[in-house]
Amino acid sequence: MLYFLSHYFSFYSKSGLVYMWISFEMVLHIAMTLLYGYVYLSLFTAFFIGNIKNPVGFFIMYGLHIGFTIMSIVAGYFIDLDLFLSQTPFIIITVVGVVLLPFSLYNRNKREKLEGQLETANERIAELIIHEERQRIARDLHDTLGQKLSMIGLKSDLASRLVSRNPEAAIQEIRDIRHTASIALKEVRELVSDMRAVKLNEELERVKQILKAAEIQYEIKMHSKQLHIPILVESVISMCLKEAINNVVKHSQAKICEITIDKRDNEMLLTVYDNGKGFNAGSEAYGNGLKGMRERLDFINGSVQIESEKGTKLMIIVPLAITHQKGNE
Repeated sequence: MLYFLSHYFSFYSKSGLVYMWISFEMVLHIAMTLLYGYVYLSLFTAFFIGNIKNPVGFFIMYGLHIGFTIMSIVAGYFIDLDLFLSQTPFIIITVVGVVLLPFSLYNRNKREKLEGQLETANERIAELIIHEERQRIARDLHDTLGQKLSMIGLKSDLASRLVSRNPEAAIQEIRDIRHTASIALKEVRELVSDMRAVKLNEELERVKQILKAAEIQYEIKMHSKQLHIPILVESVISMCLKEAINNVVKHSQAKICEITIDKRDNEMLLTVYDNGKGFNAGSEAYGNGLKGMRERLDFINGSVQIESEKGTKLMIIVPLAITHQKGNE
């Protein structure tokens, strides 16, 4: 009872008190080993030592625990040889556990901590990349439009003053304004075309890798290979596809996933089907993902539909008028 009380308090203690309770556990399991041959209690202490996060504290308690356990077992053979000889196989297993268990737990906890730090670092890097991209776009827009918009404003004021006094000069200023606006529009289009965008083909390659890593069989069908999609629309569709596949991998428990891209009437249709457990309308993860999809698709007049009978079928619909494909049919 004293041992398990010490073990209980060690879980809920902080700072130096933890080491005090572990020391009590060591003293008690040494006494139980010498008096009754109960070496098994040392495994509970080994398990707790493996969860110590402080490297210095871990190695000190780990070394002390191994040393005291082995010394108490050796002393036990001298005190009651027959008792300890009968338990030799169990004693060997216990010693192996005392040696390996703390290290296994310590390394696992350390790996999980590093994975968490890596995930946090990756999220931070992604945020910095987005911030830097926004800053770059803002700088490019300022450099591209700032001077020309100022020129358009000055020439507009000049033209308004010249209308009554010198109509020909006013007309010339208006022509200059139109020319400047055309140049600015051309530069903005070039700027937009150079912006980083998520390409649908590139996203499909990533989708293949994700599904393969998740051991989900996949099939991708593109019934219309000539899809001339503007950069903005393609980025939105690619991000929606990414969210849909993340839901399939994380929540669906599916074994098969089918992705279909097609043109139907005056619409582009992207379908993601999986044979998993189906869609739960109350799921927070699904709800947030669908909310994000709808917000993105609203921007390009698109929509998303869900069917959940045998598995889940998600359909993303974008009007062809938005994708500028109607004239290419």
